[in-house]
Amino acid sequence: MNIDTVTKYIDNATDDIVELETNLNRVKALAPESGGDGEAEKCKALEKWLTQHGISHFERFDAPDSRVSAGIRPNLVATIEGENTDFSIWVMAHLDVVPSGNLEDWNTDPWTVVRDGDKLYGRGVEDNQQGLCSAVFAALAFVSSGIKPAHTVKLLFVADEEYGSAMGIQYLLREHTLFNKRDYILIPDGGDKKGLTVEVAEKNILWLKLTVKGKQSHGSMPDEGNNAMIAGCDLALRLNDMENKFTKKDKMFSPDYSTFQPTKKENNVETVNIIPGQDVFYMDCRILPCYTLDMIREEVNERITQVEKKYGVSIKAEELQAESSPATPVTAPVVVSLCKAIEDITHEKAKTVGIGGGTVASYLRNAGFDAVVWSTLDETMHQPNEYCKIENLKQDAKILASLFLQK
Repeated sequence: MNIDTVTKYIDNATDDIVELETNLNRVKALAPESGGDGEAEKCKALEKWLTQHGISHFERFDAPDSRVSAGIRPNLVATIEGENTDFSIWVMAHLDVVPSGNLEDWNTDPWTVVRDGDKLYGRGVEDNQQGLCSAVFAALAFVSSGIKPAHTVKLLFVADEEYGSAMGIQYLLREHTLFNKRDYILIPDGGDKKGLTVEVAEKNILWLKLTVKGKQSHGSMPDEGNNAMIAGCDLALRLNDMENKFTKKDKMFSPDYSTFQPTKKENNVETVNIIPGQDVFYMDCRILPCYTLDMIREEVNERITQVEKKYGVSIKAEELQAESSPATPVTAPVVVSLCKAIEDITHEKAKTVGIGGGTVASYLRNAGFDAVVWSTLDETMHQPNEYCKIENLKQDAKILASLFLQK
């Protein structure tokens, strides 16, 4: 009876879903890194809307930030008391969005939600307002019906996800004690079109900037110089060849192996007739968790030394990003319970996966908390004409509601 009651509420919530998406979308919650003024106004609008619809227990854990007019970056927690308080179920969504990009690429105003059938168009409607709204309407299904969830539910709305989370989850983990080890933590900010993949692990990430220094000379006199580009090309190939050294595979990931890819290349000289004395390129390395970053660093340094000796150049390696985190065990209660809820609503089996990209779940996992990333998405985030499907949002709300009912 309870699941029928809460799912019926969600089925009938279309107008409210459109209203909340519209209210949130019109507030440009852009980070100062992209010329914005943060998330304070959006957080204010959200809290007001939630209060009007029956959610009233709020806590704020704001991070100071002098770059925005409010002086803070908001982190808001809304609590729905459960029958049991032995652990809480957290659903974490982020308030900030990315810029709209070139307006000529949009068919509609990115800051005004436009509905076309089952789709809502606008910047942020999928990333991450769909996840935010699915959590809200799952919670409201209980509040409106007077049914208590089996365990206390906490909706966490964080700042600064798009630019590294220093003012969001990283700040919360460093400055506050919100979670305990038994808590379920779900992040509805990644997934697939059917909502059947539960992300429990991420590849380790290492971004490198390699600066090769030789000696510049005239193009007609290469013997007077030392061509840094030749040495750089050799190094790029040697680093890419690390895929043939770190060869383990893990079917949880796609691709199922570690990748070491040269990517960005900086300009070196202005004309064709100059031997470059400096060459700068970048590597994007995505490494299976079975290898530590220190193992990768050791091999990178060895190959750098080989190139330095061969060409008589000097090479500086700088780490632009280095992230690693343990996996959430597939047997963790949050994984098992979420997979059951997914099957209860969709009547299909969920599967656990790993991804090559980084998510905020890594910060939680490194802090010792089991976290999962999951949602039903068409994956239009960060693109022109971003949209979310109302049915995707409703399905996720029902799955969350089913999870909230589990004893």
